[in-house]
Order: sequence, then C-alpha cells, then structure tokens
Amino acid sequence: MLIISLKELPHKEQHDYAHRLLEVCLKKRGIDYSRASIQYGKQGKPFLPDYPELHYNLTHADGITACIVSDRECGIDGEKVRPYRPNVLKRAFSDAEREMLENAPESERDMLFFRLWTLKESYVKAIGIGISYPLSKVEFSFEGDEIITNIKGWSFKQYLPQMGKYAVSVCLREQSAAL
Repeated sequence: MLIISLKELPHKEQHDYAHRLLEVCLKKRGIDYSRASIQYGKQGKPFLPDYPELHYNLTHADGITACIVSDRECGIDGEKVRPYRPNVLKRAFSDAEREMLENAPESERDMLFFRLWTLKESYVKAIGIGISYPLSKVEFSFEGDEIITNIKGWSFKQYLPQMGKYAVSVCLREQSAAL
C-alpha cells in the first residue's frame, strides 16, 4: 500500500504525520499501530519485528509525506522540485547521468535532477544503507515512461504529483529476488 499526501506542515510535525500514514497502512492490514513495536537495523532502517513479512518506509519533505508498506523490501523518497545544487552532481551522479542533465533543456533540469535523486534515495533506503552508499554507482535513465537502471533484482516506480511540483520514487525488491 502506498499513500502520498501533499500537505504543508511545519518541519517538526512531518515525522509524526508520516507515522500517522503508517498507522493507516497498518490498519488496512489488521495491525494496531499503537501496539506495533518499531526497531531499527544497524544503519537505522526501521522494521516491525513482530511482522517480519511486512516492510515499510517513510519519507517527508517540504509539502509532501509518503508511506509504503509491502510484503517485499521497499524504499520511498519524495522531494519538492526546486533548483538543484550542481555540486551534488559530482559526488552522487554517474557520468551518463551528468551528461543527461547537461543535455536536457534548462527548463527540465530541476525535475530531471529530482527524478534521478529520488530514485537513488529510494534504493539506498530499501537496502537500508542510506546515503553513505556510493550513489554514483547506481545509475538511472529513462525510455519514455520506463525507468532503466543498472541495479538487478529491484523495480522502480515514479510519481510526479501536482504536474511535476514533486517527485516521488518507490523501490521494491523483485519477487524472484526475495530472500
């Protein structure tokens, strides 16, 4: 189950709101959030030890909050599209991705940056490592609506709410690659 909410909240309230979305998702699966224990892996990825068959991930940023709950390992990232910082390209993007951005029309670069960035973030959140992972090794491109990647065993989906004001990416371990 995936919930994306576009709601302006003070920064301090975003975390709690993300957990309210998780509560809604768990309730749909018959789980009482108030009784569910949340623990964290070595690198901080949250999990539900009493429900090892369930996986979840949360994201919140300026004006957007989202939650995914799945029977597979998953990650989600959402960002408000804004002017990107070019210095991030050098450390987090592959040569091909940097070239794709440089060759894109200027009016599309910010959106393209955040489409790529949220895909990378959703992957590192799914594997539970975070941005300490060498992001430039994870490469994405697009063929129409299809997301192309060098990552095996994972699938990706992207949502661009409010006509591209936001970019949300979801990463799921493929069924055949499940542990």
